[in-house]
Amino acid sequence: MKRAPRTGGIRAEILREWRGYDEAMDLHAGVHAAGDFIAAILRAAGAEDSLHEDQVRAAWKDLAGDFIARHTEPVSVKNGHLVLRVTQPTMRFHLEQMKPMLLARIRSQLGQDRIKSVKFTIG
Repeated sequence: MKRAPRTGGIRAEILREWRGYDEAMDLHAGVHAAGDFIAAILRAAGAEDSLHEDQVRAAWKDLAGDFIARHTEPVSVKNGHLVLRVTQPTMRFHLEQMKPMLLARIRSQLGQDRIKSVKFTIG
């Protein structure tokens, strides 16, 4: 019977003989936290430093004002494109006319390069 070289004390030797195998070197080798994978996926997709919809929703009333905020709702932010749900076609027309001013306000408060454009949907 061939024996493994002694690397530990008497206790380790007795446990090895009793179990019939050597103790694993590192039980957590090869185990990674899920957060590491998620961070790598977001980094690869270019969305790690992006703007979250919750941030836009929280700042929307201050950005748009009371009247516009009552008739609009931020729906999504994808690849720098903000989509707003508008209650009426006339409000959409009004916002299309105000788009440059509205986009300037959004960029000044949320960051210059985060929002590229604003799109409107009626709903």
